[in-house]
Amino acid sequence: MEYQKETGATAIYPKEKALEYLALGLTSEAGEVAGKVKKLIRDKKGIMNDADAAAIRAELGDVLWYISELCNLMEMPMHLVAAANLKKLDARKHNNTISGDGDNR
Repeated sequence: MEYQKETGATAIYPKEKALEYLALGLTSEAGEVAGKVKKLIRDKKGIMNDADAAAIRAELGDVLWYISELCNLMEMPMHLVAAANLKKLDARKHNNTISGDGDNR
């Protein structure tokens, strides 16, 4: 909860377009994570060194920032999002529906 409170101090974007801005930022940063992983596969046969891990960690931090700000926009504590996700995944594990696709499984 402390992290979520602190991200607002660096939240500089057009508030009238907050939802759009934050959603686009989240997908952009997630794409940067994917790009770094892709280049690990292409250029380093998937072998990650400390510098690679640090670069991915930095991008994951940016993803986390956007998630935090989206939660702030929706007045939703991040810990509730995480708890709901764990509950959903536990139900899928219990129902043997972890594999597959679709939200309602």
